[in-house]
Amino acid sequence: MSLEKKINDDIKAAMRAKDKAALRALRAVKSAILLAKTEAGSAGTLDDAAELKILAKMVKQRKDSIAVFEKQNRSDLAATEQEEVAVIEKYLPAPLNEADIKANIEKIIADTGASSMKDMGKVMGIASKQMAGQADGKVISSLVKNLLQ
Repeated sequence: MSLEKKINDDIKAAMRAKDKAALRALRAVKSAILLAKTEAGSAGTLDDAAELKILAKMVKQRKDSIAVFEKQNRSDLAATEQEEVAVIEKYLPAPLNEADIKANIEKIIADTGASSMKDMGKVMGIASKQMAGQADGKVISSLVKNLLQ
C-alpha cells in the first residue's frame, strides 16, 4: 500500500475517532505530498524515497518550531507541534543510532574507494539516499567529514 493511500485511510479513521491531533498532522502530510506531486518538473508521482524525505522534512520543521516555542515559553504551541511529530514519525522508518550510521558510511567509503575530502560529495549523495528518513543530514555530514580526514 502506498504512503498516500495509507494516509488517506488514516485520515478517515482519525475523523471517525475524532482525533484532532492526528487529523491535523495527516492533513498536513497529505498536503505536502500533493504539493510535491504537482510542482513543476514532477512526473505526477513520488517514489518511496521522496515520500520519506517529505516526512523527514516535516518532522524536522516541527522540531525546530518546538525549540523556538519552548524558548519563548509557549508550551501550548510546543505541545501542538509535539503531537504532530508523534503522528508523522509513525510513518518513518526507525531512526538509526550513530554506530549504525558510521558503519553504513564506512561501507560506502569502502565501496566507492573514497579517500579524501574531494570525495565527500559522492559519499554524501549515496549516504543520504540510503539513510533517507533514518538519519539527520547533519549527523551524516559530520561523520563523513571525520572519516575522510
